[in-house]
Amino acid sequence: MPIHTLVQRLKESRYVLVFTGAGISTGSGIPDFRGPEGLWKRWQPVYYDDFMTSHSARSKYWEFKLEGWRQFRDAKPNVAHRALAELDRRGQLQSLVTQNIDGLHQLAGHPPGRVVELHGTNRLVECQSCRQTFEPDPVFDAFERSHQPPVCSCGGYLKPATVSFGQPMPEEKMRLALESAAQADLVCSIGSTLEVEPAASVPRVAKSSGAFYIVMNQGATAHDSLADLRIEGDVTSILPEVLSFRGSDPL
Repeated sequence: MPIHTLVQRLKESRYVLVFTGAGISTGSGIPDFRGPEGLWKRWQPVYYDDFMTSHSARSKYWEFKLEGWRQFRDAKPNVAHRALAELDRRGQLQSLVTQNIDGLHQLAGHPPGRVVELHGTNRLVECQSCRQTFEPDPVFDAFERSHQPPVCSCGGYLKPATVSFGQPMPEEKMRLALESAAQADLVCSIGSTLEVEPAASVPRVAKSSGAFYIVMNQGATAHDSLADLRIEGDVTSILPEVLSFRGSDPL
């Protein structure tokens, strides 16, 4: 029984790394990028070099971000986020690494310093020159009125503090994630297709370092052949079941 195996592994492991992707947040109304209704079906991504060198590319990027801004801003953690936060409170999780930019793990109760956001956050806007950060609502409101890509007082281009295509990954966050992966004896990938590199290398490093690897997702993933245990289904159903499991040796 897969849930029983997961519960037992959580109890027995000394260092648990959870790696999450877009599939954990679709239950909060946030669309994924690559699914049948994914955002890339309607929008072509703007590459970072184009953003930095082309006014029209910056305009296109901000129009794309504006379309989904209020949906991101108003989204609430769902039962899967809350289940992971509860496992953290119980001392069952040592590290949480996410590809998501929605901040819902923190809103569910994870201390911000314990969540490694590999792709940044949609809840801040950052100047690409001076690196000052801003609350996003006023910036989005100004863009919605003018449709002119916003700039910082220093003259630098403003962009949500997320990693765009072609933009270097944050070195410190990757370092923290890979250090956690090397220590883990259990790694759980939850709601990710595991197709995006280098983020997907994090659970793979844990597996190659000896961790038991559980892949939980609705649909196939790029790591299915690597998994020691594959759990198919909606994570918003599976994770609450883990919390409430009443087998012979429950959490």
